[in-house]
Amino acid sequence: MTQTPAPDNLTDRSLSEWPRSSGVLLHPTSLPGPYGTGELGQEARQWVDWLQQAGQTYWQILPLGPTGHGNSPYQTLGAFAGNPLMVSLGELLEWGLLTAEDLQGAPHHPERVDFDAQTVWRSELLWTAYRRFQAGEGQVDAGEFVAYKAAQAGWLDNYALFRALKEVHGGAAWFQWPAEYRRRDQAALTRFQQENFGVVEHIRFIQFLFEKQWQALRAYAGERGVQIVGDLPIFVALDSSDVWAHQDLFALDEQGSPEVQAGVPPDYFAEEGQLWGNPLYRWDRMQAQGFDWWVARFARSRELYDLIRVDHFRGFEAYWEVPYPAENAMGGHWVPAPGRELLAEVRRRLGDLPIIAEDLGVITPEVEELRDEFELPGMVVLQFAFSDEDFWNSPFYPANIVRNRVVYTGTHDNDTTLGWWRTATELERHHFRSFTSSDSTEDEVTWRMLGIAWHSRARVAIAPLQDLLNLGTDARMNVPGSATGHWGWRTETAALTPELAARLRELTEESGRLAGRAQAAD
Repeated sequence: MTQTPAPDNLTDRSLSEWPRSSGVLLHPTSLPGPYGTGELGQEARQWVDWLQQAGQTYWQILPLGPTGHGNSPYQTLGAFAGNPLMVSLGELLEWGLLTAEDLQGAPHHPERVDFDAQTVWRSELLWTAYRRFQAGEGQVDAGEFVAYKAAQAGWLDNYALFRALKEVHGGAAWFQWPAEYRRRDQAALTRFQQENFGVVEHIRFIQFLFEKQWQALRAYAGERGVQIVGDLPIFVALDSSDVWAHQDLFALDEQGSPEVQAGVPPDYFAEEGQLWGNPLYRWDRMQAQGFDWWVARFARSRELYDLIRVDHFRGFEAYWEVPYPAENAMGGHWVPAPGRELLAEVRRRLGDLPIIAEDLGVITPEVEELRDEFELPGMVVLQFAFSDEDFWNSPFYPANIVRNRVVYTGTHDNDTTLGWWRTATELERHHFRSFTSSDSTEDEVTWRMLGIAWHSRARVAIAPLQDLLNLGTDARMNVPGSATGHWGWRTETAALTPELAARLRELTEESGRLAGRAQAAD
């Protein structure tokens, strides 16, 4: 399958050399559409068209992987895989793999995704599409599927086997499987594949459909001057094909339980810290293997995205190790990581990658040195600036933001700007009004914040769509430290008006950020 190269004018250069530019953060599941969750088909293309009209250079998304318990994109069942819920049913209808009758009775929830209902309904539809493909129906080239399997076999075979075993065992986590499967006895795995070939192959086929649709969407965006900013979480989920297939690279006991787990100490979001539960890496073994697993992961991200945002970048310098089990993350401690050696090996084998370092949280001079040594742009979240008592000297203070940064009004973890303002302290409101020289009201705050971001010195400015729509807390994507009830927000087609696009384009032009599209067809 043909991969879409990133446009030469931006991503092949250090971010400090990029033109001033901007973009919008919106996860694909938040797109509008008739089938209950955002997909990779017509509505996604309409969204790209809207970004083009609005003069935006970037579409930032969350991780694309298949989600497990809690529906978090940061706890995926496979770090190299795509989420089946995003496969466009409308395109499967066009390709002759589904019929209009198949699509009747969709669990339609226009404002929020019902992940459980979607998983059940779409699983049956994807099985139907696979059976029709196997019967020679539809317009999908079988040779293209064969080529895809060969090109992605390095991760796809383990992922498909993992998902098939999980399905046969009623969704149980891999460390709860019989010992021969848990410990990856090759004779047992070979026998299982032979006996369950259809299940394994159907999972490969779903990934093929995702890849085919995603790469077509990415090409469509690239032709319109829109680049994809993807997300690479530093840690992976315990119940994932990645951990099951590479148990020696993780700090696990013989039963597959974590010896220690990942988290972060007390911070802005959680007084007791955040207990993530991800298994930690055996960095010594990874380094002894030349960081092959990490190189493959970065290479896969480069296939999927134009730019790569590394979530929790500070974990490459040192990570917060917490005992397992634990009630909270307060009992952890910092452990050094070989991030310098890892990034050097990635650069040696893959070249300079367009990486954005998510350097929020407890950031030390050592983290900053690692970021700057590899000339990676860091992140600034404006909401954090106004809560600092030493506001004028904060690195998030708008006038202190340096060029080699990506500035955000907020991220998926923050409240919306309107929601933030409604619960802001008097100190935060005072700082905001002092900086803007205004008595801002609810109707004005969000676009004033957008103006601060867009007019800052940062080379790139990005805002969640929720802020462009001036939505409140009900539209928040996630609350860190809370396990359930998030990630489901969706927008509506009617919200993406030409008037809103024109307003954003005007802001983008007056702040000098349309230059990022100078070489794009606009």
